Amino acid sequence: MGPRAIISIIVSLLVVILISSSVFVVNETERAILLRFGEVVKSDIAPGIHFKTPFVEKERKFDARLLTVDARPERFLTAGKKYLVVDAFIKWRIHDVLAFYKATNGDNMRAASLLSRLTNDGLRAEFAVRTVQEVVSGERDKLMADITKILNVQAQNQFGIEVVDVRIKGIDLPDDLRNNVYRRMSAEREREARELRSQGKELAEGIRADADRQKTVIEANAYRDAEVIRGEGDAIAASTYAKAFNKDPEFYAFTRSLKAYEDSFSGKGDILLLKPDSDFFRYLKNSKGR
Repeated sequence: MGPRAIISIIVSLLVVILISSSVFVVNETERAILLRFGEVVKSDIAPGIHFKTPFVEKERKFDARLLTVDARPERFLTAGKKYLVVDAFIKWRIHDVLAFYKATNGDNMRAASLLSRLTNDGLRAEFAVRTVQEVVSGERDKLMADITKILNVQAQNQFGIEVVDVRIKGIDLPDDLRNNVYRRMSAEREREARELRSQGKELAEGIRADADRQKTVIEANAYRDAEVIRGEGDAIAASTYAKAFNKDPEFYAFTRSLKAYEDSFSGKGDILLLKPDSDFFRYLKNSKGR
């Protein structure tokens, strides 16, 4: 390869390097500025292909999409002198590229820190004029709308940032107050449980006493009815026996004597001392009892 060819290759490489150093591309999701020796010469460059002076000018690109800052939970004092731990997040994007670059040097971490500080100051001011009930449920939507509006104006003026939304993820009590609240709630629940148990025992005793009373009444009524039925049955039986025996008194006396004999001589060791002419032997001597 001759010297002319080598020179041609070197010149071609220099041209390629010069062209590549002169052209830069800005995507649709980006915002860019152009610096010359660290000084901004062009801001808010539109998406597309752009040219710059090689080795003299330098582009800086920033994410133009909607970004999220997850703020650190902070303690805020309400109008009722109650501390609350608030966990919030901020949705933001670049509004003015030049102001954003001057305020943050194009560092998103720096922007997040500034937004978090600004948001905490705004929340502290809003919580200071509201009660716990208002910030938790009563005026929460209005609070978020007011905070977003105020922060958007401040962030645009100071940092070139548009605050799209501010939302509270959670509102909690500090650990010491939360433990006291939990203990108070536990004591209250224990008191209610004791009251319910005592009421249940009272109702149980009343139900048990009523059941015992009903049991006694039912048994008494049943015993009365049984005695009445038994008396009526005995009366009917006695009447039946009387009618039957009146038809043949001699036969009745005979069967009574047989029953007496059976009962008297059923045991092996039974001894009877009777006179021979006793009525007990009446039917042993004569079948007709004479």
